[in-house]
Amino acid sequence: MIQDPEKSSSVLSLFPRFLDTKGLVLQDFELLFGVETASKLLEKWDCTLKQKVIQEAKNLTQSPLLSCLIQSAENCSTCQEDWDRDMSSLLLLVYLLPPPSSGNKKFVKISVREALDCVVRFHKSCCSFEEVLGSTQTTQPYILAVGTSKSSIHDYYIAVDKWLIPCMAKSSLSAFDELFKVHYVFGISYDAALHNMFIFLQATIYNIDVGITRESPRVGDLRAKFLN
Repeated sequence: MIQDPEKSSSVLSLFPRFLDTKGLVLQDFELLFGVETASKLLEKWDCTLKQKVIQEAKNLTQSPLLSCLIQSAENCSTCQEDWDRDMSSLLLLVYLLPPPSSGNKKFVKISVREALDCVVRFHKSCCSFEEVLGSTQTTQPYILAVGTSKSSIHDYYIAVDKWLIPCMAKSSLSAFDELFKVHYVFGISYDAALHNMFIFLQATIYNIDVGITRESPRVGDLRAKFLN
């Protein structure tokens, strides 16, 4: 079904347990790739990669938003409007591997700030889901983080084509892990704005199709720098 464009959009209506049973995305990804591959991000991020990402981001031309993310990633910010350390550090990857230039006529160039919304969006817990889903144009997966503030999230969902898949995750890192995996479970292509970021994660962290998937020079350079 997921390989048939005419049928793929109806997968969640035919298999509604994805919408009310947490962990099915994780289970299916593990069946596809095995336990070792499935656990890569949670094992590697804190111990080896997070600090490298933060340090590399400090070498970029600074903007107020980038500086704020770096401070939050280092746990130096006390503002409730900032994401937690893990989410902030993961979002720094969007700065390190920004949306590609508009060489493809089908792809509209967007800013890094706009690309951040393609990864995660905050939803205040007292507001209606219909309102936020109705205002979203993209059909590509993104994280919907629900809570009283960005620093106080109590539930995570993966939004896919106006459906909400509840995450097993109770942390932003685990939610990001599920966001990556949902692409493989449902056969969804990466968002064009986040293509470089996801290819980097695919090759550097999950070790999926290394040497087979085409990667940009920017992705290759960053991967080589982090692994050496």
